[in-house]
Amino acid sequence: MRSQTISAASSLPVPPPEAKPGKAAVGAQLRLWADRLAPATAFVALIVVWEGACRLFSIPSFLLPSPSAIVAAGLEVSAMQWLTNISATLRVALMGYVVAIAVSIPLAVALANSRLLSRTLYPILVIVQSTPIVAVAPIIVVTLGASDLPRIVITFLITFFPIVVSTVTGLMATPEELIELSRSLRAGRTREMLHIRLPFAVPYIFSALKISITLAIIGAVVAEFVAAEHGLGFFIMFSTSFFRIPQAFAGLAVLVALSLVLFRLCTLAQRWFVPWSLPKSAR
Repeated sequence: MRSQTISAASSLPVPPPEAKPGKAAVGAQLRLWADRLAPATAFVALIVVWEGACRLFSIPSFLLPSPSAIVAAGLEVSAMQWLTNISATLRVALMGYVVAIAVSIPLAVALANSRLLSRTLYPILVIVQSTPIVAVAPIIVVTLGASDLPRIVITFLITFFPIVVSTVTGLMATPEELIELSRSLRAGRTREMLHIRLPFAVPYIFSALKISITLAIIGAVVAEFVAAEHGLGFFIMFSTSFFRIPQAFAGLAVLVALSLVLFRLCTLAQRWFVPWSLPKSAR
């Protein structure tokens, strides 16, 4: 009897040994660090390959300067000169960006509320956006003068269209169930827009704001190419006119860094003020 019991017990399936929780935790931690370090690692690898290629093939600096030459050229420029040019570009970009927000969101609300207005104004907005701003910029400068105003207008023209389109898309994408519920509760058009449509459109609006903040830098630089005495665009144009290519690349690197910082600030603003509009994985 005892032997039968032992043989029956030995025939039962043996559960596999449990994995140690420490190994799973370490693996998850390594994957997390890999995800965080992947962008920096790719950037460093790109810089190393760039530097190595310039040294290995003896590429002239007036064709493609090495990262070390760009850094050296940037350090030759005084801190006051960098500060003056950065502040000039940043001032024009932010002013044009703020004006674009102030105009675009109310305009998008009006377009979403009126089919007639949408059919009337939307084609005009598309035409304005389709016009090459580089061709229009000299005309704007001649018309408005050489102050900050034409540069702000040029930045506004580049920046406003994505905000209008994304905001209208978000307002019109509100679920019909919510709209019918608000109307069944006798909510007016104003309350429907403020409490239902606009909150639903917040993710769309912030997506457009992130795109537009980088376009604002582009608009400011384009305006500085046409008429300016300070700014990173003027700095790059001045450097290339004297064949100081490493110095021009240094100005370009500062422009990229400035765009990335402003993009990050828009992301943080969304996370701080409207965290509910972010996906759960990004909170």
